[in-house]
Amino acid sequence: MAYKELCAPKRTIMTPGPVEADPRVLRALSTPILGQFDPAFTEMMNETMDMLRGVFQTSNKWAFPIDGTSRSGLEAVLSSVIEKGDKVLIPIYGRFGYLLTEICERYGADIHIMECEWGDVFNPEDVIEQIKQVQPKIVAMVHGETSTGAIQPLKEIGHACRALDALFIVDAVATIGGTEVLTDEWCLDAVIGGTQKCLSVPSGMAPITFNDRVEAVINSRKKVEKGIATESDHAYERKHSPISSNYFDISQLMDYWSPRRLNHHTEATTMLYALREGVRLVLEEGLENRFKRHRLHEEALIAGIKAMGLELFVEGEKKLPVVTCIKVPEGIDADSVRSLMLSEFGVEIASSFGPLQGKIWRIGSMGYSCQKKNVLFVLAAFEAALIYHGAAIKAGDAIQTVLSFYKREG
Repeated sequence: MAYKELCAPKRTIMTPGPVEADPRVLRALSTPILGQFDPAFTEMMNETMDMLRGVFQTSNKWAFPIDGTSRSGLEAVLSSVIEKGDKVLIPIYGRFGYLLTEICERYGADIHIMECEWGDVFNPEDVIEQIKQVQPKIVAMVHGETSTGAIQPLKEIGHACRALDALFIVDAVATIGGTEVLTDEWCLDAVIGGTQKCLSVPSGMAPITFNDRVEAVINSRKKVEKGIATESDHAYERKHSPISSNYFDISQLMDYWSPRRLNHHTEATTMLYALREGVRLVLEEGLENRFKRHRLHEEALIAGIKAMGLELFVEGEKKLPVVTCIKVPEGIDADSVRSLMLSEFGVEIASSFGPLQGKIWRIGSMGYSCQKKNVLFVLAAFEAALIYHGAAIKAGDAIQTVLSFYKREG
């Protein structure tokens, strides 16, 4: 059988991830391959680390990507700090809190959870009270929960963790590059980002950063694999059990991303090109300008949805700025609406998970996808699909409302 040349259809992707990659990032992906220890390439590694510090708003020494999807970053950090029996507190307000639990369970943690209703977030004081009671080594929490469209305030929790000597590890996969993530100011000990959302880079790398508190824990478990270990590595006096994962062993990855250039693995060179360009574009736009852009198009999208007479699932301060969730009207097949939007308009939005499956739609306004023409197009396709399915909406109002909004806002 003869296969044709690859030709992916053109889509307008308005999901909570992946989103459309910036064309400049796609061009960077076509850059010729360099050897991973070529001085030209290691300089790119250093530049990427420096720019990631800017995106994470941190002075941490360590800021680099894990090769793999966002989940790889979560697992790398958690596996490198968790020893069997360590207490981990996980406040859960959606699907991805359960993911943190799943990862921690597999590394033998003594897990303590607290939960609130999906669509809500925690009062920081309630979390702080649990920290005092449980006295965990680690508090692991999601910043922006894309399954519900909610965002958790972190500053008070971070400062409490610092005062109570707990490591605060944060999943900022959905928020980094789209809304404020103040790593140092909020006392976040480790933060994990994702490329395929607000950074507008294809999925395949997970930027992380961590401070000296986390570094001390990791170094106490350091073990360099035998095939590349030096005499000093063999003589290293490890104080705790070695990190159980080899691939996700951050102690070795630190040597890879430092002047030592430990030959731990072969770097995903083209993905690093893409990440470098993606974070460069974030800093070129400026963080405050970028966050303002995301808020602007979020407001436009909400105005259009409400003009149709539809109801949001999460509103107000707890709403995640880069994900908007809409309640499915009674009697409407949520997946059929999405399918029609994709097949007839080439527009993709998302459903949700667990208790919200079939009950809400999720529209992402992230990174390169967060622009005026995309907001107008998704609303037009959404309205047409709803009318086709017999939904009782206010036809024709959404686009006019949003056009007026953009004219007022300049």
